[in-house]
Amino acid sequence: MPHSKALSLVSAAVGGVVAAGVLALAHPLASPRRTKVLVQEAGGRTFAAQVSSSNLTPRQVYEKDAHGVVAIRATTYAAGGEGEQPGSSSSGEARKVDSGTGIVLNADGLIVTNEHVVEGASSVTVSLDGESGHTRKATVVAEDKPSDLALLKIETSGLTLHPLALASSSSVLVGDGVDAIGNPFGLNWTLTTGVVSSLNRSIKAPDGASIGGVIQTDAALNPGNSGGPLIDSSGAVIGINSQIISGSSSATGAGGSSGVGFAIPSNTVKALIQRTHLT
Repeated sequence: MPHSKALSLVSAAVGGVVAAGVLALAHPLASPRRTKVLVQEAGGRTFAAQVSSSNLTPRQVYEKDAHGVVAIRATTYAAGGEGEQPGSSSSGEARKVDSGTGIVLNADGLIVTNEHVVEGASSVTVSLDGESGHTRKATVVAEDKPSDLALLKIETSGLTLHPLALASSSSVLVGDGVDAIGNPFGLNWTLTTGVVSSLNRSIKAPDGASIGGVIQTDAALNPGNSGGPLIDSSGAVIGINSQIISGSSSATGAGGSSGVGFAIPSNTVKALIQRTHLT
């Protein structure tokens, strides 16, 4: 994936090591609901808007949703290394290790992330809470490069999963409060907050395709956040954090957050799930 340069779009998940971390949070709250209200502009025009009827604090969102966010480690091995042949027990040297974030979609172990997080990987692992017993190998069951989305599946025996709800991204408004949970720079289950800065942006997928309807946010996103949720004030997912604009870069070539991030809308995720018939 491209290294950052001044005012260029870069991936929010570049390299990094998945750090171990343990969360003791499981606090289900009210399911997301939105209410239609009438809003009148200064010029007299009246229009219908959707507002959340369940406004949670960032802390409540974190307590509600953190266990539905996973850390992803995608490893590509050198020729002859592990992953080159099914069932191989050789430990070959890793050529590349990328870290990112994913979202649990159902109790059967379906997870969504960005396609660029797992692209070309020989081995993908998912960590639910940093405990070794809760880290599982994942299989990529669907990829859609034009939308930069991938669906993973893990074996769920012995696990208690916490699926997150996908809201309708068509009801999102500029100024809505949002939260992001992810693994920036390997700092697993990090919470950042912000607002919806703009709607209907277009960004380019890694294969050059245009992704429309994108949500812009000022919630801090950094390498490792890719594939993680952008969450509304009711605790539902409205987007998949995917790219940032960065005017700076770290020693590793990874761009840092400048307050301009982009999330693929949740409706695009729903469309992929419907096409693949995986739920």
